[in-house]
Amino acid sequence: MPAMTRKPFDRRQLPAGLSKYVYGTTRLGHSGIPAVDRVKIARAAMESGVWFHTSEQYGDALQVLRQAFDEDRRHVPKLIVKLGNDSIDELRACAKRHIAALGIESIGLGQLCLGGSLAADFRDGGNCYDGFRQLQEEGLVDRFVVEVFPWTSEVPLAALSAGHPDGIVGGCIFYFNPLQRFASNPLWDLMRERSVPMIGMRTVAGGNAHRLRDVPGAAWKPYLKQRAAEVAPIFERSGVGSWAEFCVRFAFSFPEVRATVGATSRAEGLADFLRASQGDIAPLPDDIVQEIAQLQRRWSDETDVKAAPWSM
Repeated sequence: MPAMTRKPFDRRQLPAGLSKYVYGTTRLGHSGIPAVDRVKIARAAMESGVWFHTSEQYGDALQVLRQAFDEDRRHVPKLIVKLGNDSIDELRACAKRHIAALGIESIGLGQLCLGGSLAADFRDGGNCYDGFRQLQEEGLVDRFVVEVFPWTSEVPLAALSAGHPDGIVGGCIFYFNPLQRFASNPLWDLMRERSVPMIGMRTVAGGNAHRLRDVPGAAWKPYLKQRAAEVAPIFERSGVGSWAEFCVRFAFSFPEVRATVGATSRAEGLADFLRASQGDIAPLPDDIVQEIAQLQRRWSDETDVKAAPWSM
């Protein structure tokens, strides 16, 4: 491995004030939930002071957020926003749409959802990095992280190996919880070697391991049900009182993790996330972490990196 990859990553490119728990807004876009209830939970999350994660892809979540923001402008949160995808001009337009829709001045952290020629440019150290700086200079986006999936891991792996994102892109964001680690094994190893900051999404993997294992239809794909069956006994053996606490502590058992993004439309779910992420988060016992980590290495090779895009 080239010596460059052993140089610690520049950790200063993520916002210092990023909250450990980030409120995910996917549920705010579900039309089956009364709009008044969605605004209410958004307001509750705002009052807690955490960052939010959102996207125009989440149904009418931006409209719900705009209503909540307009009702209480003093508590408008900092935001992680998904920005895509094939060119800097598309990223710029996407950023401007979100800023206008939400009535905010800028985006705190842009999640780079790279496709096509822009992904290739990112991989090869091309002009896109100047484009990212331009978006910052224009006041549209303060910082960046790059989105990772198993089927896209080769691009950030090549870019990070060459050092292209250093000083410009602050880290990687991907699904990370006891049932999902959506970065390939080589990329995961490189991120850990270089201390690349990580933001984990989907904190609780869509539900309690017992529910995903035992309730028909609770797991949206068979692989989650199968993984829940392997992890549930580990969760039980840990003695941790709640699945939310177990998942938050698992994520923060890795020093590279800066935040975890969890979505909920329930006050009880929000309270669970906030309670689990308060103060100094205790890592899980090392044997528990290592047992899950070994499962994730196997799952990644057997399933994740072979999956068709967006099939998991």
